[in-house]
Parts: sequence; C-alpha cells; structure tokens
Amino acid sequence: MVAALLLADVAFSTGMYVQGFPEYGPERMGAPITAYNRLSNKQIRVHSNIYDPDYVVVVDETLLDSVDVTEGLKEEGAIIINTKHAKEELLPKLNGYKGRVYTIDARKISLEALGKYFPNSPMLAAIVKVSGVMDDEAFLAEMQKSYAHKFASKPEVIEGNMKALSLALQEVQ
Repeated sequence: MVAALLLADVAFSTGMYVQGFPEYGPERMGAPITAYNRLSNKQIRVHSNIYDPDYVVVVDETLLDSVDVTEGLKEEGAIIINTKHAKEELLPKLNGYKGRVYTIDARKISLEALGKYFPNSPMLAAIVKVSGVMDDEAFLAEMQKSYAHKFASKPEVIEGNMKALSLALQEVQ
C-alpha cells in the first residue's frame, strides 16, 4: 500500500491527476491488501474500485496460489510480480493470462540496497518503468525530493532507497 501512495504522490507532483485508495478485507491483520491508483493527464471523474486494471503489481508471490491476480486485467496491460523465479515458472499460476508479465526480485534488491526487506521502493520503480507513466530521470528526481523531505535526518535511508529504485529500474524484466 505504501508504494501505491508513493506512486500517487510522485504522479501528482508532476502535474497529473491522481486517485489512490486501499481496500481492506474483513480480516483484521495479516490479510492481503488491495491498493488502487488512477493516474491521468485529464481530470478523473470516476470514484469507484478498479475492476479492469491496466496493471497489477503482486508484492507477495504466495498470493498467486490463492487469488486470481489476473481477474479483469486487460490483455494490453501487464502484471509485475515480486519473485526470484523466472516468469515462465509463474505462467501456470496466471490462469492463461496472455498479456505482458514482468518479474523483479524486490527482496534481493532491498536487501542489497537497504540491508532489510522493504519491497516498496523496488516495486514502485518497477511499475513506473513498465507503465511508462514518467521517464526514469523525472521519477528519480521526484523520489529524491520525496525521500529528502520524509527522511531529512536519515541520509542513509535516502541513499539506500535511491539505490533500490535505480537497481529496480534496471532489473525489472
């Protein structure tokens, strides 16, 4: 959910219209969370859940065993999965989805860049890269500003997150 909010913030800071909202199930803790973003160069007049997404980002690959993550996903869209596995290994779990499938090992990237498993920055970079919602340089510049504001007293956090973003932009496949 944090990555969805960051994406909305970055898109808004570049002049786009945005909507970002989470959807929680009836469970209290530990259940999957769905987060939605709408990004547009035009004013957004729709105020509902998204039933036919252009992109789906799966942060926890174990969801592939229990949730149809491709439900409603447009064939001209794409799915991005946080995994160490090749996309060919995941295709049987995607219910015959014929669109683009991307993978990224956000665990490896965040451990390398941050020393801890925080997948949000790598997954955020992956959706920006795959969607083309903004170019890499503009994205990195906006994220630098955002992290500098949020973590002003923690330069190591800023540096680690920026490294994670840069690595993810290169490694999403």
